[in-house]
Amino acid sequence: MNVATILKSKGRAVATARADATLMDLSCKLAAKKIGAIVVIGEQGKIEGIMSERDVIRAIAEKGADALNWPVSDIMTRSVVTCHEAATLDELMEKMTQGRFRHMPVVDDNEALVGIISIGDVVKHHIAEVEMEVSAMRGYLATG
Repeated sequence: MNVATILKSKGRAVATARADATLMDLSCKLAAKKIGAIVVIGEQGKIEGIMSERDVIRAIAEKGADALNWPVSDIMTRSVVTCHEAATLDELMEKMTQGRFRHMPVVDDNEALVGIISIGDVVKHHIAEVEMEVSAMRGYLATG
């Protein structure tokens, strides 16, 4: 199973924000949409960074409540790890585990944003894949 399969079932909608949005604006958007991360995009729609719930908490813990008035560009994670639709679940799990992050934007060959995958999406589809394999093995053994 690959990223394209996951996006086909979950959709390609991605919450985005501009780098000049305040941390408060971004936090409200995270809460309203009940999501864990927002991709920060620039003028031409290219990915400039990503902000997760963890980034918000870290900023407030380090800078105090005043950080809520700061622009996202001062706080966001700038080196964003992305993937393409052909990436496999195993590749995603490895990258997410090594990088210790839970959200990965999906880009096309022109680096344009086409979706986002969370570790929850990966786990859900990995479990479904394992269950299909178990079911197939049981069927094979039963007809043995």
